[in-house]
Amino acid sequence: MAEISMITSFGFILTTIITLWLFFKASKSKKVLYGILIWATIVAVLGLLGFYQKVDTFPPRFIFLLAPGVIFVLLLLLNKKSRNFIDNLNLKWLTLLHTIRIPVEIVLYYVFLEGLIPGLMTFDGYNYDIISGLTAPIIYYLVFVKEILNKKFLLIWNFITLALLVNILSIAILSAQTPIQKFAFDQPNVGVTYFPFVWLPTVIVPIVLFSHLASIRQLLVSQKE
Repeated sequence: MAEISMITSFGFILTTIITLWLFFKASKSKKVLYGILIWATIVAVLGLLGFYQKVDTFPPRFIFLLAPGVIFVLLLLLNKKSRNFIDNLNLKWLTLLHTIRIPVEIVLYYVFLEGLIPGLMTFDGYNYDIISGLTAPIIYYLVFVKEILNKKFLLIWNFITLALLVNILSIAILSAQTPIQKFAFDQPNVGVTYFPFVWLPTVIVPIVLFSHLASIRQLLVSQKE
């Protein structure tokens, strides 16, 4: 059993709660919130039971941490019935939601110090995702409050920060104990297989990914009008 400090664990639980609150502010949908909470509970139970920590299975159970959420997000975007929901999300809150990437990166750094993820997954390595969190409130202020920057700039920002998300996801996947592992053999990415950090790939990442894609869709549609 990995030794994870209570402070680090509590910090991540609080981060997850704030993520859900920010997404609820953007969606105003209790049904969606309840659905995410049910999924988060299932994942939490599996994490506590050690389901994701087994590495001698096929397919690798690490896949079940990230794949379900990402696939669900993509299906939502492809489903015509879901587009009405996506197009009515609050773009302001979708932008502010990305500030959550600041505490996520801070927690990840402490998880690294506890030996559960490699250094390259932190802002001290090749994870630049904290830039997204730091710039999110600035972009919000300049686009929505002062209106100094236009929506085209917001679109560009979403594409850039989406690329930063893809970057860290690629590193995380290739650092995990799977047949395709390429990095961090001395200190692999095992932290996200433990509760409460299982919520990072299963809850927070899909929400952040969905927020980017929904924002990009809204901005592209608005430009065509």
